[in-house]
Amino acid sequence: MTAKIEISGLTKQYGTNVVVDELDLEIESGEFLVLLGPSGCGKTTTLRCLAGLETPEKGSITFNGESMFDAGGRVNVPPNKRSIGMVFQSYALWPNMTVRKNIAYPLKARKMKEALAGGRVEEAAAMVDCGHLLDRFPAQLSGGQQQRIAVARGMAARPDLMLFDEPLSNLDALLRDQVRTEIHRLHAELGFGAVFVTHDHSEAFALGDRLAIMKSGKIEQLATPQDVFDQPVSEYVADFIGMSNRLELHRSGLEWITAAGTELPLKFDTKGADAVAARLWPDDITLHSRSADVSDREVVLNATLESAEFGGRHYDVQVAAGPETYRLRASSAVHGEWLRTATVGEPVAISFRSESLTIYPLDKALVAA
Repeated sequence: MTAKIEISGLTKQYGTNVVVDELDLEIESGEFLVLLGPSGCGKTTTLRCLAGLETPEKGSITFNGESMFDAGGRVNVPPNKRSIGMVFQSYALWPNMTVRKNIAYPLKARKMKEALAGGRVEEAAAMVDCGHLLDRFPAQLSGGQQQRIAVARGMAARPDLMLFDEPLSNLDALLRDQVRTEIHRLHAELGFGAVFVTHDHSEAFALGDRLAIMKSGKIEQLATPQDVFDQPVSEYVADFIGMSNRLELHRSGLEWITAAGTELPLKFDTKGADAVAARLWPDDITLHSRSADVSDREVVLNATLESAEFGGRHYDVQVAAGPETYRLRASSAVHGEWLRTATVGEPVAISFRSESLTIYPLDKALVAA
């Protein structure tokens, strides 16, 4: 139930709009690969090319060395012969069929009579804890149950590759977490190969063995979730995965100056660049009611309070330091009493350790972490 996938030079365009651009990618047998990126980056089109639902203009795709698509050799194996299972964002269950018949559909389409007779439908339903729903219709199920059935249907025929097209997007927050955990558990237990498309970096970090962050039809970074988190290779990746705080710094002699004109005692090798962007996670920033409270081991910026939204054990806070804004989380236990009565425009201070910064030349590749 696994296959090594090789994609070479894959190009897909609509008119003059190139959506997937000379894409090269290898997916190991049993690997859970996540295609991550914003709308329009090419991730869903790549998935649909793998499924055979789109015909690329150039390139090739092989499953375990067997050609599924080759533009030069005019090979284009239809979707029903590619040994794939697919789970869609919209569930795509047949409304006039029971759960049992929905799960059985790919087995019947592939004429897998022995699997049908051998209890494969019941087995697939049991894997997602939906064995008691086999005689119901989709309209009688919750959204989470429908998506679990869609997963069971995709896996019933034991395909070489499972494809997930933003399968959690239509679920509410609690169901999204539950179904995500279910998919993670199934992959750990069964070891199937999968390609999972999402724009949500928390889903990607939770599920992926590797992440392929896409930009304009190309892969910007391909690495493990830990490596992407620790060292995003570009500002594009850093911003997309949630490293949202950005300082623009310009060198003045031995000092670095912020956009607000504050000199900072920072030392790092920028390989000759005199203007850089420094990125920070929200968790790397600490809020203070006054700068005098900041340890001399930290960098401090004077700022003004823009908003403080209550989140239970924390506040989601936004402050402005000159033309730049910063987002952070402040503990309710530490700052709650003050933030409950704080007003917009109130002077505050923020601090961070210099080693928390990830440095980039403006809009270019990683310089230092």
